[in-house]
Amino acid sequence: MNPTPRLLIQMSGAPGSGKSTLANLLAKAVNGIVIDHDLLRSFFLNSQTTFEQAAKVSYDLQFVLVKDLLKQGRSVIIDSTCNFPETLEQGISIANEAGVEYVYVECRVDDIKLLDERLKKRTPMRSQRSGVERPPVDAEGRNGKADEDYYKLFERWIEHPCRPESGGIVVDSTRSPEECLVDMLERIGASK
Repeated sequence: MNPTPRLLIQMSGAPGSGKSTLANLLAKAVNGIVIDHDLLRSFFLNSQTTFEQAAKVSYDLQFVLVKDLLKQGRSVIIDSTCNFPETLEQGISIANEAGVEYVYVECRVDDIKLLDERLKKRTPMRSQRSGVERPPVDAEGRNGKADEDYYKLFERWIEHPCRPESGGIVVDSTRSPEECLVDMLERIGASK
């Protein structure tokens, strides 16, 4: 019996693009564990941490957990937007240090109205948006950004994603989660 190779899968994509749904499906398929950034960030927000501080400490904790789970021999899926080069680089670096395969998966939805519909249908955690123009309650008005054009923000996330220079999987997540899973597994090289 060949052991399943360990993976570090880093999800990416705009809010509402299906990252959490696909991360959870992937976890079952590759026997991995999901580290949900929004869950960590919401925990810190519920503990009276400021929005900016919650972002920082949740990323720090996220990567501590990833390293520990990889040391335990587990595959890990990082469920976060991956909007910053530092986040991407940290994922790649941790995978290299642990000697595991790094896989970048971008959940792609170009239709901002569809993203908005999805966001409005979900029950958001405290750290999550409840619509394109509905930022997390703790984020409203911070840094004088109350008048920010959220549609332009989503356009920027969609048109200029933070992705590795080579490799990576871009999945059309307007399709059903099951279709996306089959596509991702084929491209990762792990069959169900």
